[in-house]
Amino acid sequence: MEKEQNQNTEKKEGNENQKKSATSDEPKIINENIETEIEKNPEEKILELEDKLARTFAEMENQRRRFEKEKDEAYEYGGFAFAKEALNLIDNLERSKQILLNDEDLKDSAALKKTLEHFDIINKDLMSVFSKNNIKPIDSINKKLDPNFHQAMMEIEDETKEPGTIIQEIQKGFTIKERLLRPSLVGVSKKPAKDNEKVEENKENLNNK
Repeated sequence: MEKEQNQNTEKKEGNENQKKSATSDEPKIINENIETEIEKNPEEKILELEDKLARTFAEMENQRRRFEKEKDEAYEYGGFAFAKEALNLIDNLERSKQILLNDEDLKDSAALKKTLEHFDIINKDLMSVFSKNNIKPIDSINKKLDPNFHQAMMEIEDETKEPGTIIQEIQKGFTIKERLLRPSLVGVSKKPAKDNEKVEENKENLNNK
């Protein structure tokens, strides 16, 4: 019995010592936190706050600029799809004109002449509306092929032009505020086959020498 009582008293004393040590550690932790706060003087705290404010304002300014850019792009190119569809009017007008020009029964007739005049008026009006909305045709004929604005559909032999020069426009291309709306479909010049044969012959002759 005495042994059991002694063991119980020892356990109690051990628990009390642990509690005392735990409570004695708490003031140390609190004191350390207080000391770290005391270490920062008012000037350092002000500088830290100023740095945080500067970063916050910089982030807000970046967000404002992104919003302004997205808003401007939406305004400028919001009608992009509509403008692209509107080009079909120009295409259909040109096709109708070509059909009438190729009609043998109407050839050189007064009716054809008057109809073509009306077509030209409508075309000018459409181009004027496009121009007011910054939709402009791409210059192609006699220009060097530019993959950014032209799409080559065929090669045509022409000894008077440098290879890669646009000599035929199949479908007119357009831009909207310097952004490509659709490329021009074109035919480009290439050297005649005879000229190529002569070049090859000259090369062979030079190599033989």
